[in-house]
Amino acid sequence: MTVRVIWVFVLGAAAALAIAARAPLATTVLGLMAFGVLHNVLELRYVTGRFAPVLSGRLLAVLLGLITAIVLCRLASIVVGQPARLAEIVIGYAVLAAACVFAARGPLLVIALTVLVAAAAASLTWPAYHFVVLAHLHNVVPLFFLWEWARRLPTATARRWFRAVQVGWVLVIPALLLTGAFDRYFGGVSSSVAGFAGNPRPIVAASAPPPAVVTDVGVRLLVVFAFLQTMHYLVWVAFLPRYAPDAARAFEARVPWVTGPRAWSLGIVLGAVLALLFAIDYASGKAMYSAFASYHAYLEYPVLLAVLLGIRGAPVSRFVTPEGDAPRAALRVG
Repeated sequence: MTVRVIWVFVLGAAAALAIAARAPLATTVLGLMAFGVLHNVLELRYVTGRFAPVLSGRLLAVLLGLITAIVLCRLASIVVGQPARLAEIVIGYAVLAAACVFAARGPLLVIALTVLVAAAAASLTWPAYHFVVLAHLHNVVPLFFLWEWARRLPTATARRWFRAVQVGWVLVIPALLLTGAFDRYFGGVSSSVAGFAGNPRPIVAASAPPPAVVTDVGVRLLVVFAFLQTMHYLVWVAFLPRYAPDAARAFEARVPWVTGPRAWSLGIVLGAVLALLFAIDYASGKAMYSAFASYHAYLEYPVLLAVLLGIRGAPVSRFVTPEGDAPRAALRVG
């Protein structure tokens, strides 16, 4: 079983790299249409189930209020543009600050808030770069959840191998792509957009800063994004639902009216509706998706910060099979 979960990512990364390198635009667009909404639903189920002690009580209420404001900013940006995007940046850092206040005390809290203020100032100075970094960071965050999941593997050797594979696809392969090591497989700007119907610039701009959009660097960033997005979907749609059933059960204990089949049905039905909107008007579909995807995108960062700053998971004593019962790993405030 340990070997199986490692090979899931080895083979998945090889396939994702081949597809993303050959057709990065189509991979990005079609992947979003097929799995965007479904992975939102399944990620929210995992995060709110596995990290219930973090996402609960007053903190959860504050986070939902702030993220709802971000949703409104993203919808407003369709009309008012840059002011709404700047407001989203400010509120996004408020989300992170709320997590820091929840998890840290004393000098650690002061340091964390100081770093956030400095980062917010940089983001407001270069907002276009902020959203590009945010897009790529969202695809990198699964490394944290998989690293944490690996604690349930039965041996230290298995955990090391599993985590090494995760570092390989999350960090090493994108780094090689950015150096140009795989350029011969996608051949620059003209080859990467060949055969793509419509204007590719807005799609590339989501993964590359303005000066690099129509350059080879921009294409490399697009390929990195397409690759990581595909692996992102593998994690949330295929791997964690199968190998972390305890998180789904914990979520259903909190929200009993959204059982496993209902969660999948919700994701598939809403995904089909959004895919239709994408087909009719891609820009409108992307704007709607981006707005309501704010909940899953912004909830993962407070969890990450809270765990790093003050929450620790109890060790898991045995491996969890898809068919077996999963041990409940309680979290505590550290």
